[in-house]
Amino acid sequence: MRTSFFSDDTICAVATPHGMGAIATVRVSGPQAHGIVCSLFKRKGVAFPEEQIEGYRAYYGQIVGTDKASDSEVTLDEAVVTFFKAPHSFTGEDAAEISVHGSVFIQQRLLELLVEGGARLALPGEFTRRAFVNRKFDLAQAEAVADLIASQSEAAHRLAMNQLKGGFSKELQMMRSKLLEITSLMELELDFSEEDVEFADRSKLKALLEETQTHVTKLMDSFRLGNAIKNGIPVAIVGETNTGKSTLLNALLGEDRAIVSDIAGTTRDTIEEVMNLNGTLFRFIDTAGIRDTAETIERIGIERTFRKINEADIVLGLVDATQSQADLIKAARFILGKIDDVHQVVVLLLNKTDLCPSESAEKIDLLKSLVTESSLNHTYIQTLSAKTGNGLDQLRQTLAEIQQSMNVSQDTVMVTNVRHFEALKHAHESLNAVQKGLDEGIPTDLVAQDLREALYYLGSITGEITTDEVLGSIFSRFCIGK
Repeated sequence: MRTSFFSDDTICAVATPHGMGAIATVRVSGPQAHGIVCSLFKRKGVAFPEEQIEGYRAYYGQIVGTDKASDSEVTLDEAVVTFFKAPHSFTGEDAAEISVHGSVFIQQRLLELLVEGGARLALPGEFTRRAFVNRKFDLAQAEAVADLIASQSEAAHRLAMNQLKGGFSKELQMMRSKLLEITSLMELELDFSEEDVEFADRSKLKALLEETQTHVTKLMDSFRLGNAIKNGIPVAIVGETNTGKSTLLNALLGEDRAIVSDIAGTTRDTIEEVMNLNGTLFRFIDTAGIRDTAETIERIGIERTFRKINEADIVLGLVDATQSQADLIKAARFILGKIDDVHQVVVLLLNKTDLCPSESAEKIDLLKSLVTESSLNHTYIQTLSAKTGNGLDQLRQTLAEIQQSMNVSQDTVMVTNVRHFEALKHAHESLNAVQKGLDEGIPTDLVAQDLREALYYLGSITGEITTDEVLGSIFSRFCIGK
């Protein structure tokens, strides 16, 4: 049976991770939450009437149920129950949280008793969904709850907390309010079209459009970094075959993740691993060695290498210190030629310096000259021996410096969600159409339609304008119990 999005029944779910632990918490929310929980709860062997509930207070007692075999009352477990009264709860409804011992049997039996009492099992994300429906927060903030739960680094946590506090939503509301004012004036013009009056000042509208477009563009541009911080800053390890890429990945991770061999072309596909450095996730990508090859599988791996270079925010370009100067220059120029200086940082690593220590200084100077020639701004150069570990600490320090330059404060507004980015992109396109319409003298009704579209897309981010289908898709990705 499909449950309505705006259902008003009582739901329950285990809110703590699945499996056995010291403590498990079961959440109950809905109009009958207090009554159902009280029917199962006793204090010192005495029933606990619903009328005695004081909100936001924890009560110690026992959860009781009926033994299926003897049909007699039995104690399931000792429990601490906290009651919340509407509208001052997470969901905005009457709610309760029951903390019991973490036995899987106790958790399942408690859910059975709650369902027998009139509740039903919650759908994924249904508690947060109800909080959204009851206007505890908007849709962008609701999605931030999921991001907060999934955050694996300090930086990702900081971004999720800012969005949960409504920083992103406030910026969107500010933009929408300005556009709504102009839209209402243009709609008024349409009502008085026969009188040929103009309520909306076109010069003011153009200035507002330019301001809003700049703001939307700024938010869109923040998505690359915001998404990287949320999921791990992508770091592509690239270079020719046998330059030590897999050895470097293993050294950074401290384990043998990639196969290391003297045979050229060992790595034929990308290998990704995540490491937390100074509170930020780095997603290291070991790529196939770049060379001319007729071997089909290896060639596909090299094509993927080029894609990963484009997707990376940081590129670790390895060149072999044992090569001749001509080959070294060729390899380094190839890597530098693939860098997007606006969005990417490159760290040129002269690897295998343990095999030719006397030549390292000269070849480092050669790489510096190439970087100067390429006019790249965000470039680091250093020596390395991935095999012996010499230079690894300096590389980690370099990555930490790059991470610091990318760091965001607690109040930084940054787009981290693909849905939000797509909505901003559509809003930007609609605003461009408005700008074009004003420049070309297009009739007011057509310009107003483009403005309404921009408002629609901005409103879809916070949920001011949305559909059950979209909401269902968003909340279905939440865990059950949240």
